[in-house]
Amino acid sequence: MTMWRDVQAAVPEFAERVRALFDARKHKTLATLRADGSPRISGIEATFDGGVLSFGSMPGARKGADLRRDPRFALHSATVDPVEGAEAQWPGEAKISGRAVGVEAPEGEGDLFHTDITDVVLTHLNEQGTLLVVQWWTPAGGLRTVERE
Repeated sequence: MTMWRDVQAAVPEFAERVRALFDARKHKTLATLRADGSPRISGIEATFDGGVLSFGSMPGARKGADLRRDPRFALHSATVDPVEGAEAQWPGEAKISGRAVGVEAPEGEGDLFHTDITDVVLTHLNEQGTLLVVQWWTPAGGLRTVERE
């Protein structure tokens, strides 16, 4: 199981940038799979406590049912548009995918999940603001970077 602490240990600067994007706003977007296999997106809060990325679901919420049935998820940071004329200062956006692992939550609190991370993606612009930079990390492949026009 790959925890957030493993990402931090492997690529600390990358992990710091990703976490800053997730911590910049309270609400994130979570993608899960419905029973029929179609995607569902939901607003959610997530935390990075003690090297563990976790999130919860209110009692009876569909996202919790989705994750108990099929643990695959994708979590997306809040997205803000680049400011015209200052594109190079755009912080970018981040995504984390993996499998949700149910852990015991206090009675009546709903569902609590820790994450088994399969990949982390950071998308931003280069220093000149002229190229899109996509960086992604996986436990097996490490950190890779691609620049696109």
